[in-house]
Amino acid sequence: MADIARLTQIIEPEAQALGFDLVRVKMMPSEAGDGGMALQVMAEDPATGQLVIDQCAALSRRVSDAIDAAEEAGEVLVEGAYHLEVSSPGIDRPLTRPKDFANWAGHEAKFSMDKSWDGQRNLRGILQGIEGDAVTIEDRKAGAVSVPLAMIHSAKLVLTDELIAATRPLDVSGAEDIVEEEEAED
Repeated sequence: MADIARLTQIIEPEAQALGFDLVRVKMMPSEAGDGGMALQVMAEDPATGQLVIDQCAALSRRVSDAIDAAEEAGEVLVEGAYHLEVSSPGIDRPLTRPKDFANWAGHEAKFSMDKSWDGQRNLRGILQGIEGDAVTIEDRKAGAVSVPLAMIHSAKLVLTDELIAATRPLDVSGAEDIVEEEEAED
């Protein structure tokens, strides 16, 4: 369906050229409600841990141009139609890179394990961090569990008051310029 590894090779330099870190490249059902697929590109500005609208738009243009160029050169990166969705990781962000597991230690997280994992399939608790290639979580039921990073199918932070307090505030520049207009009644 999609060559995620090759797409990542194309997308990552585009994100880096804008000074962003690539968080995730994933094919998923589109949120457009049309039953189609979306190529989700999630990135962050290392200075803020987020992307604002203008940054998403700039990255979207670069990614779109790079994918178009590769496809015009004969590569088939995604079969069929799809939407390109560029976004910030958000507060309850996915944990995809070793540095994510280190940076967010002390916060609640959820892991879904790879099918070949021989332990508990889902873990939820306080992320303890990463050492080498082993991620440790203090699971609510099983206690401290160390998992090879390669065995984690998906991981994300859980939205808690502590996480909200620890997250840098969203960029609100320009918010004072927003003017709401009421619709005239007929």
